[in-house]
Amino acid sequence: MPSAADHLRAAIQAAGGQISFAEFMSHALYGDEGFYTRESDTGRAGRRGDFITSPEVGPLFGAVIARALDNWWNQLGRPEVFTFVDVGAGPATLARSVLSSEFECKPHLRYIAVEISAAQRAMHPTGIESVAVMPTALTNAVVFANELLDNLAFELWVYDGGWKQSHVTTDGDKFVEVLVVQEPPACLPTSAPHGSRAPVLTDACNWLQHTLAHLDNGVVVVIDYCSPSTTMIAHTPWREWLRTYVGHERGGHYLQNPGKQDITVQVLIDQLQAIAVPTTVRTQEQFLQLWGIDDLVAQGKRVWQENASAPNLAAMKMRSRVSEAEALLDSAGLGAFTVLEWQKQNLSARDDSSALHHKSQ
Repeated sequence: MPSAADHLRAAIQAAGGQISFAEFMSHALYGDEGFYTRESDTGRAGRRGDFITSPEVGPLFGAVIARALDNWWNQLGRPEVFTFVDVGAGPATLARSVLSSEFECKPHLRYIAVEISAAQRAMHPTGIESVAVMPTALTNAVVFANELLDNLAFELWVYDGGWKQSHVTTDGDKFVEVLVVQEPPACLPTSAPHGSRAPVLTDACNWLQHTLAHLDNGVVVVIDYCSPSTTMIAHTPWREWLRTYVGHERGGHYLQNPGKQDITVQVLIDQLQAIAVPTTVRTQEQFLQLWGIDDLVAQGKRVWQENASAPNLAAMKMRSRVSEAEALLDSAGLGAFTVLEWQKQNLSARDDSSALHHKSQ
């Protein structure tokens, strides 16, 4: 069976000898036999996969998201049908944690898990809608993207007497970089040290623009490792923000082993702000504390103490909240991730919500 590298060579030949780095990354991750599309454990989140995201730390993250869902549901006017779109859901670990939690809007929740990999969709639990493509025309919805945007294809630019775009060609069996003179995007600084590199997040910005355009009365939530500005990144060694991973370890050069290693980038807040200014920007630590992670940990400790003499499985799960919280709130790790929210609320929904709360008082 042809490999991702074989498909890339064919694409380069069909394009006349070179493709942009963004096209290379898209093929390597999402094309035929790509890292996220091949029929294997490659590209799978979790302890037996290639990386651990917050939901894979344990069920505590999902329990906090369940609390946040009640807040968003109230913000959006307590709709009868409330849609939660989990984009880049992987094996749907977050769905399992959220749906095993108790929260007020649960009877109204329509959970949609978007995952491009058929192998990972096959692992999705019952009780959710499992789809390969992002739905459109969403109303009364939260679109949730946890560690998605860092994996979307981006343009790579190199400063060599001026900004030049990185393209990829072949040299025998190897993939190599060539620099192409093109008009640089406005987000790049006017100058930078020789050899500096910077990403232009084309697919991430297009995703945000498309999502906001098709969302009526809803919230977009993005969680990722972020940096404030493109200028800052252009003055940072590229290996610090353009990373590859395989088997929970850092991988090789980003042009090596396409389809067999993940390729990620630091998400640049200034480029997303050019599409739409976020309503709020917080760290993951602040976000989780806002929606009650400390209360859930205290509850876990209390349940464990009550059952410590004869612990059952439920008590053991409660005890694990302490170690899970340490990982999720780690200011040198997941706790330092950025949480960006964009709210699109229609006036009638807000008015209905106010009336509802007035009647309940």
